[in-house]
Formats: sequence, structure tokens, C-alpha cells
Amino acid sequence: MRLLHTSDWHLGRSFHRVSLLDAQRAFLDHLVATVEERAVDAVLVSGDIYDRAVPSLAAVELFDQALHRLADLGVPTVMISGNHDSARRLGVGSKLMGRAGVHLRTDPRECGTPVLLDGADGGGQVAVYGLPYLEPSLVRQTLGAEGTGHTAVLRAAMDRVRADLATRPAGTRSVVLAHAFVTGAEVSDSERDITVGGVASVPVSVFDGVDYVALGHLHNCQSITERVRYSGTPLAYSFSEAGHEKSMWLVELGPGGEPAAERLRCPVPRPLARLRGTLAELLEEPAHEQHTGSWVEATLTDAARPHDPMARLAKRFPHIVSLVFAPEREETDDSRSYAVRLKGRTDRQIAEDFVGHVRPGRQAAPEEREMLGQALEAVRVAESEPDEPLAASRTAPTAPTAARQGEGAPGVVR
Repeated sequence: MRLLHTSDWHLGRSFHRVSLLDAQRAFLDHLVATVEERAVDAVLVSGDIYDRAVPSLAAVELFDQALHRLADLGVPTVMISGNHDSARRLGVGSKLMGRAGVHLRTDPRECGTPVLLDGADGGGQVAVYGLPYLEPSLVRQTLGAEGTGHTAVLRAAMDRVRADLATRPAGTRSVVLAHAFVTGAEVSDSERDITVGGVASVPVSVFDGVDYVALGHLHNCQSITERVRYSGTPLAYSFSEAGHEKSMWLVELGPGGEPAAERLRCPVPRPLARLRGTLAELLEEPAHEQHTGSWVEATLTDAARPHDPMARLAKRFPHIVSLVFAPEREETDDSRSYAVRLKGRTDRQIAEDFVGHVRPGRQAAPEEREMLGQALEAVRVAESEPDEPLAASRTAPTAPTAARQGEGAPGVVR
């Protein structure tokens, strides 16, 4: 039995405000072609079909096209909802779609109800159980969990799986789809935090008793054990994924349930590059020429922020989408008190030093020093020659005198 394990499509997601719909469409073309070329018996999609609970119309249309193409191939597809999906919305029409071979599992109450696939390889049936993302506070009572966290609800769901599996004929092979964070897995910056429901990670032992576990949620393709794997996302969704090789797992489930997985690389629409250096280095370094077609995140280390850096970098890197400032400054070890450091310095010197402090690497220019000097001189003159209102107030009569001169006048304190 040959299974294609994928997850976390995040249809409708953008990359730093750049639409990824074309790239996602290219991935789905690749997926359908792989199903045909590698004679896949079933497709497993482990959650986060969409990027938002209420997806865009374009994302829904893309999903609809994918479902029709998979159904036309006559290859069963099993999908679960993830933490980005709205389980209720994604599950609309699931019974009808099941008749076409597209099996959506979004209801926690159906954790123990498998999709049964006939093994054409001489082995027994394959029971595929779909565990949608289980938010502890919402499903704990439904599943009868004995705790309040992710481990408790997943263990309760797996108890249902194992109980159903025990009723199946001997030799029945088993597969579980789940959307969770398993302890020991590698995370990235682009996964949504799921710690609201308690401790996010669950031990891999929760999934004991089944032949293969197709995981979703984490974006890096990885193996927890030979039987428990993440497929990761088909595309990179943050620069923290710059080192990922995006892929799917082609899993051969032997007659006795033993899995053998082959990693299939996904097409890369545009590589990611994280560049670091001064603006001059990024603009002039010959080695960076290979990144002119990449999505670029540039980290500038100039001591002072250069003028209009994004526009200047875009001339060399047309697809730059992120700019970070991390100035490299000389460390100073001056433990003297602030008062001691200012002792003997004039107001003008202090002001000029301040300019250099807030703008490292660029001390006050001559014209700026002249302006600071003029401003300080104006303040000195103003303090030595009080303005007219202040002078008038010094000769104004006191309140009692004013009261005697205009008794009962409004605003006078008696």
C-alpha cells in the first residue's frame, strides 16, 4: 500500500505580503502528477488546509480544484482539519465528498471511525483514522479526557483508535493522521502557538499501537521515529524556513504494517536568502549575485542607519521583502557615573555627544554643531533676558492689593 503524506498547505497565505497562490497551484499540480507517476494508493493531508478560518475565495477555489482532480484520479484522499482551519466550515459536505473518495475528518467524535482502504498488495485492509486538531478546552468533555492538556485529549482520542482497531480482523494495518506538536520535534517561526490549551507538546508514546502516524502542524519535514513523521509545509512561509528542503513522504506500508518512507522534494518557486552586512557590502559583494532572484531578508549592520536602504537594495535584489537593522557598535566599558562623565564638559559638547550616542558612527556634522550652538545661545539669552509677560508679572500687584483695588472682581481670590 503506497501512501502520499503531505500537510500544512496553508492555502491563501502570503509571504511578506506577496501572494503565494501561483506557487501553491504549482505545488498541487506537482502533487497530482506525483499521485499518477508513483501509482499512489491514497493521499493523506494532515491539517492546515487553509491559512485562515475564513479563507479567501481564491483559496477556496484552489482547494475545490484540487479535490476534483484527486477525485477524478480515483485515488482516495483523507484530510483532517488543523489549528488554522475552521473545522465546521471545512467539514461542510464531508459525507457527500466521502462518496467521491475525499474523506474529511473534522469532528472529534469520529476519531475512532476509520476510512477503510482495501490493500491491493496482498496485505489486509488499511484502517486510516483522522484526528483533527484537538483544542483541549473544546473537546475534553467530548472525548472523556482525564486531563486538561493536549496530551490528555490526544491520549483519549488514541484510546478510541486502539479500541476500534482491536475489533478489526487480524492483519488489519493502521494509519493515524494527527495535527499536533510532538516532543523533540524541530519548530520554526511560522507555526501558530497552540499553548493556550496547556503544555503544547505531547510525547510520541501517545501514538503507540499503530503502524504509521502522519503528522501535521510543524513546518519542517522530519522523522520522530520510523513510524512517526512530519511532512512539513510544501512551501516556505517564513525566513526561519530558509534551510528547509520542502517535501512529501511516499510511504510504502508493507503487508505486515512495516513502513518504508521515501522523501519526495517539492518544487521551489523562489529560494530564500538571509543576507547580513553593511549596505555597501550587500550592494558590492560578488558572492551575493546568486541571490538576485531570491526572496531576500537583509540585515544591515551599519553603525548608523543609511539613507533609503530598501530602495537601494531593491535595485540589486528585486525580490527583497524584509529589512532588519542590527547595528554593530563598539563595546564600551565605562562604569563611571553619569555625573562624572559630564564633569567639565560644556552644554554644547554634551549636546554634540548626545547626537553621536543616538546616531552611532555619525557624529554631529559641522553645520549641525553650528545649529546646536545657535540653539543653546538662544536659550542662554532667553534665560538672561526674561520676556515681556514674565517681566510684567514681577510688577503686578499682589492678590490682596488687587482685591482692594477691585473688590468683587471675578477671578480674584479673597
